[in-house]
Amino acid sequence: MIDRIQWLGHGSYRIQGPPLIYINPWRIARAAFHADVILISNDQYDHCSPADVFKLCGPQTVIIGNPGAAAVLGDNVIVLRPWQSYLAGDARITAVPAYTFTNHHPVSKGGIGFIVSIDYYDLYYAGVTDIVPELNSIQADIAVLPVAAGPGTMTLDRTVDWVRRTRPGWVLPSHWGTVGGTYLDAQALDRALGNEAKVVLPEKIR
Repeated sequence: MIDRIQWLGHGSYRIQGPPLIYINPWRIARAAFHADVILISNDQYDHCSPADVFKLCGPQTVIIGNPGAAAVLGDNVIVLRPWQSYLAGDARITAVPAYTFTNHHPVSKGGIGFIVSIDYYDLYYAGVTDIVPELNSIQADIAVLPVAAGPGTMTLDRTVDWVRRTRPGWVLPSHWGTVGGTYLDAQALDRALGNEAKVVLPEKIR
């Protein structure tokens, strides 16, 4: 499964299907194939980019997001709130709370992460969040975690502690290489985890 997940820069990912899933596409090239599913975690410009979403859309594309994303992208968005699920072909998409304890991304904004369950794997995409209590119940095979998503979000120490407690097999660093974090932040997570989880460091941006 891990070889079907591609980092596209910053917080953007693609999961090769079926179904073909994009998460928070931003500053991406037009794809040869339309997305089956596009997941948008919040209405922040680097996560909810109408230009990038619409270049991936075909007649059958399903867009799933939080209420803020729906306000930006229009009525064709399927709105999920925390712990609601949507079945998209062979994948189950479950929304997970994503917020910080500061006023940068408060719980009132309704941000979400996602658990994508596909081919007997659970992939957790954290989005923009701190290590909030709701995340303690998550058990995932693969975790996509931000290394520099902004004020109030998970720090290196809190991220490492969460990984040690929940024990995903693979960790993919996100939110670096374009704005905010750098490859050094991704490397720091790799070093801090050691052999406790396999950290996959994408090679697109150094």
